[in-house]
Amino acid sequence: MSARVPGPVMVAAGCGGTGRELEPYLGPAGLDGLDFVTRSITLDARPGGPGPRLVEVPGGIVNAVGLPNPGLEHFLATELPWLVRAGARVIVSIAGATMGEYADLARRLSRAPGVAGLEVNVGAPDEVGVGLFEVREPYHSASVIAAVRREFPADRPVLAKLRPDVSRIVEGARSCHEAGATAVVVGNAVPAAFPDGRAGGLSGPAIAPIALRCVATVHQTVPEVPLIACGGVRDAASATAYLRAGASAVQVGTALLHDPTTLARLRADLETSHQEDP
Repeated sequence: MSARVPGPVMVAAGCGGTGRELEPYLGPAGLDGLDFVTRSITLDARPGGPGPRLVEVPGGIVNAVGLPNPGLEHFLATELPWLVRAGARVIVSIAGATMGEYADLARRLSRAPGVAGLEVNVGAPDEVGVGLFEVREPYHSASVIAAVRREFPADRPVLAKLRPDVSRIVEGARSCHEAGATAVVVGNAVPAAFPDGRAGGLSGPAIAPIALRCVATVHQTVPEVPLIACGGVRDAASATAYLRAGASAVQVGTALLHDPTTLARLRADLETSHQEDP
């Protein structure tokens, strides 16, 4: 049985908190039936980076949160059961310092009740700075995907999350898909810097034209690769642009930090526009 590509509207990794923070803003249905991507989970707990971790800039935010999370065991004991009870389809974002860590996370999450799929974070804007596996070439990310896919059931999706690098995105998407990724998420934050020079990642509407170019290019070049777009999705128009360019689904991230009701409005707007299409 082939895995289902999630969507059409998802919560981007790290932008919905633990789910508890977002649920009050999602309308009567709450998280029920929503594809919810968790913050990136690592084997051991991480406190995150020093402050300030997030700075608003024209068109988006620069962040260097450092992937704070409680570690796998605490996540399995507390956050995952709550999300499952709330009715979410839980896609666990995973991150590791080695391929072995990614494989171990996949193996242990494959046995956890309620895990609907995995999103493999292989496109962090500063992976070396936060201690993650360094992805210098497309085959590095493909090797991680292959290691994860061997440990995770074939009937559940494995998503490869890549940076929107126009010069390398086609090769990266093709390699990850051939390695077993159900779909490719384009993209992660773009490498940037804080006003004080610290490394970070830029996200929000400012990167939407870059991510849109990446989606269109991948779809035109390797149309067999399912795509999920992420980057500046804030309303029906921005979501529809990605869907028309070839994406099967979109993720909402930075917009939720400005207005946590964005997701509920977007889902309603897309449903209405779909009903009105001839």
